[in-house]
Amino acid sequence: MSSPRILLTRRWPAHVERAMAAEFDVIFNENDQPMSQKQLAEAMREVDILCPTVSDRIDAEVIGEAPKVKLIANYGVGFDHIDLSAAKSRGVAVSNTPGVLTQATADIAFTLLLMAARRAGEGERELRAGKWTGWRPTHLMGASLAGKTLGLVGFGRIAQAVARRAHHGFGMKIAYYGRREAEPEIAQRYQAQFHENLHSLLRISDAVSLHVPGGAETRHLIDSTALKSMRPHAYLVNTARGEVVDHTALTNALENKLIAGAGLDVYPEEPSIPKGLTKLENVVLLPHLGSATNETRIAMGMKALANVEAFLSGKPLPDPVLLPAPAQ
Repeated sequence: MSSPRILLTRRWPAHVERAMAAEFDVIFNENDQPMSQKQLAEAMREVDILCPTVSDRIDAEVIGEAPKVKLIANYGVGFDHIDLSAAKSRGVAVSNTPGVLTQATADIAFTLLLMAARRAGEGERELRAGKWTGWRPTHLMGASLAGKTLGLVGFGRIAQAVARRAHHGFGMKIAYYGRREAEPEIAQRYQAQFHENLHSLLRISDAVSLHVPGGAETRHLIDSTALKSMRPHAYLVNTARGEVVDHTALTNALENKLIAGAGLDVYPEEPSIPKGLTKLENVVLLPHLGSATNETRIAMGMKALANVEAFLSGKPLPDPVLLPAPAQ
């Protein structure tokens, strides 16, 4: 019996690729370039398992009417790039890799906040361009985070990890908005104040960090109205999903100093950056580095491998997103 064929749509850490290749017939994307929708659709008809990333759009057209693939083992936590309805109707299971990128993503969120508040990006660009004329008392003055209020939109694992860094490390006050209140012991741990209304949270926050899933429900959650609710000295950080922010409205808010600055790691049409943002000094832009540590990316790959192994051995998926009934 031939070994199951598995396609990795991008290159993974070498440690994980070796582990997967030792067990299965793995097809690697040797040039590590994005696959087209046509290539992804062909793969769904030719391989047994597809392992995509957040940059792959696995829509109904890609999944097709009669896919050979019966497991989409996603490399990442978010799965809004996968059409779950189409997968379910075609009998395709979906898994993800939760729980291993919390700390790395929280680090990047706080990195963005510090860089924006202390104008670190502006300073580095000035220095590299040879425009720095030396120290002076009024040069690139930013904002201190100590004692300020951090508003968290969403209060899951990553948001709580950011809260820990902010509250225990910088003495920041924590407020949050979400679907429901956190467990009392969690709220008490960070002395976190719950807000039932998003705009109520925005109005009292000196910095806002976004930690909600993508999808229609949260698309443009931060729009022009939300940005007008923020304080003029406040900062916005997004490590969640690009479409959570209306980037046209954000560009306008930054240009007109409606808020002090922003830090972004995700964008709605990656790798394209929304027009206008790259020309602004009061925004920090990173190329989706949230989980980009060796430890985290290896752990993500090993989780994906564990889901593949379980699926092929007939065991329950460790990290199920979708367990559809067999297609009729």
